[in-house]
Amino acid sequence: MKGGISVEVFGQEALISLLSHLFFITVTWWTLQAVRLEVIFKPNRIIQARVFYILITIAIGSLVSNFFLDYLRWSRQLPFLL
Repeated sequence: MKGGISVEVFGQEALISLLSHLFFITVTWWTLQAVRLEVIFKPNRIIQARVFYILITIAIGSLVSNFFLDYLRWSRQLPFLL
């Protein structure tokens, strides 16, 4: 593409974003295993507890990944400051 961002750059950014989200969601899941969240759930609510773990993992992992990706994007834009 002339004078713009090439399609390859969009593909690379998509791949980095996917890998970043997967990485941080995995790290969040691993980290949450050390927390005893089951004490806040009612007895015999196993399915709801598992869904909660999954949702909280995705939420925290996505937030951390978005922070990392924003920081990376902003650092790439710094040369255009001047």
